Amino acid sequence: MELTLSAEQTAVRQLAAEFVDRELTPHAAEWDRRESVDPAIVGKLGDLGFLGLTIAESDGGSGGDHLAYCLVLEELGRGDSAVRGIVSVSLGLVAKSIAAHGSAAQRAEWLPRLCSGAALGCFGLTEPDSGSDAAALRTRAVRDGDDWLLTGTKTFITNGTTADVALIFARTGGPGHRGITAFLVPTDSPGLTRREIHGKLGLRGQATGELSLDAVRVPDAARLGAEGAGFRLALATLAKGRMSVAAGCVGIAQGCLDAAVGYAGQRTQFGKPIAGHQLVQQLLAAIAVDTAAARLLVWQVADLIDRDQPFATEASVAKLFASEAAVRAANNAVQVFGGYGYIDEYPVGKYLRDARVATLYEGTSQIQQLLIGRALTGVNAF
Repeated sequence: MELTLSAEQTAVRQLAAEFVDRELTPHAAEWDRRESVDPAIVGKLGDLGFLGLTIAESDGGSGGDHLAYCLVLEELGRGDSAVRGIVSVSLGLVAKSIAAHGSAAQRAEWLPRLCSGAALGCFGLTEPDSGSDAAALRTRAVRDGDDWLLTGTKTFITNGTTADVALIFARTGGPGHRGITAFLVPTDSPGLTRREIHGKLGLRGQATGELSLDAVRVPDAARLGAEGAGFRLALATLAKGRMSVAAGCVGIAQGCLDAAVGYAGQRTQFGKPIAGHQLVQQLLAAIAVDTAAARLLVWQVADLIDRDQPFATEASVAKLFASEAAVRAANNAVQVFGGYGYIDEYPVGKYLRDARVATLYEGTSQIQQLLIGRALTGVNAF
């Protein structure tokens, strides 16, 4: 599949690349060590319109198509996946959900703030006992007059301790996916407490938290979509979210390729640059092929979405391949660097740690294989 970028897409890509080289790359290792990105980065993302991509300008967004969105996420993944995750979740999972399913009042309340960076969103689906089996979630929402009372725990929530609004999925009916409803919950609501999760293998600079809700009261006006329609909303949101993760993985792979090629041309062993050794070239070629293939799979998904075509299976294909390819690319890049790849003076070790989680969240590689298998056979294996 071949796609020619428009002048606007090329300009957005260049803007993102310059932003990454100026604002992310010089600080990524420091943020990783201290387990916190500079909070000012959110406002800078908003100023450039990166937090409002694909959201209509009438709702406070910056417009643009999904391919431009993927190009930005690719560059952010190349610079620091912790920052890419901020955008993927606040914009890709929360703002896009509000734009697609929110009332006029909800869009007016949240979208201008989310798109400008004045507020951040988090996506509250995963729980301690329900990850891949999201339909088994236990958080409950109980009617109390014109309000709802939400009680439960959410974990591994990106932006969990920095978000201003949480998109919480809670059980309002019986067991199974038909009893789940979505709510927009301000994170300063009484009864909602947050705890940051430290010691992660990768994405250390990203705020990952646990949310505890103890009879958190929200009005029915905070319900996003119809009662009982929350699980369908989550699945539709995650299908696009898989494209976001895959785009970030392309950025990781590209960063690995750039770093490995540069190092191989400078490092000398056995009397010549290691780029002149066949097995090093084999490693570089493998990274290049994985990067190119992952990129085209992601671009295919964006193109399908922009043409209003079915894309869910293609998103699973892209997420499965790109996440696994990013791990392979980073592992190969560490091998090119040798012992130097094992210390954080160079970026490839961080790329490897950051890539690893992409095979786990927003649907593990195994879940993606089952989704693809179901699409091929018509038989549900889970």
